[in-house]
Amino acid sequence: MITYNPKDWFTFLFRFHKSDTLRALFPLIIGVGIYAAVVTYIMIDHLHVAESNVIHKTNVVHQTLGFVLSLLLAFRINSAYDRWWEGRKLWGSLVNNSRNLAIKVKHLCGEADVAFFNDAIPLYAAVLKNHLRNLHHVDYETKLPLVQGKHLPNQVASLMIQRAFDLSKAGKINMEQLLSINAELTSFTDICGACERIRNTPIPYNYGVFIKKFIFFFVMTLPLTWSFDLHYYIVPIIAFVLYVLASMELIAEEIEDPFGLDANDLPLDQISTNIKKHVGEILEA
Repeated sequence: MITYNPKDWFTFLFRFHKSDTLRALFPLIIGVGIYAAVVTYIMIDHLHVAESNVIHKTNVVHQTLGFVLSLLLAFRINSAYDRWWEGRKLWGSLVNNSRNLAIKVKHLCGEADVAFFNDAIPLYAAVLKNHLRNLHHVDYETKLPLVQGKHLPNQVASLMIQRAFDLSKAGKINMEQLLSINAELTSFTDICGACERIRNTPIPYNYGVFIKKFIFFFVMTLPLTWSFDLHYYIVPIIAFVLYVLASMELIAEEIEDPFGLDANDLPLDQISTNIKKHVGEILEA
């Protein structure tokens, strides 16, 4: 995730990050600019087509379609941001529940059990991070018996719950204390399931394809009417229109899966590291 100062406007205007949509769209922008110049040359300079009432009225069609397109893109990027923000809230809950569980364990369990949870709680964040990124064969520094190739978050959560039940059976904690830590233990699996729902449910295929086609045909038909009024000024203008419209779609594509390794994805590495640090501070104090 990119860290920045949102108040530093001038830096944003003149800095191009590797995730900037201009880098990805630059070849397409150049191609569309050339296309607009060719259409203008053929219609105005070569064929000497005069603007008719019929062609002039097609501007109304573009205005109407532009309004519809803006609504679609607004909904598209808002839905993608909702997925990004929900993922951030889920990992925020994981941070808080990890801390709460560590605080409770510190005052309920013996030294050996505290050492177990000091290993297991940060491990859950690490395996969940890699699970959401489809990294299934990572070596973890842990003494817990994990089976590679299977659902690692479930394994770690199961081991923690089993340890809590064993403590209850051994009489080291009573039923009230077990219920006290049960909320945090079960929340781990709930968070994992919610994150998997976001990752495994992309935007419907037809909707995504339709928006891309809509943007393409909208931009490609603009020179047929705008060239009469703008002439060759249409080249930079249509390039800018394409940049704005296509950038919104690219941004939505990037943030709708917030658990990956893109520049604007959630900082899961940093969050996992902080969980390990804070849990260690609590349990080792």
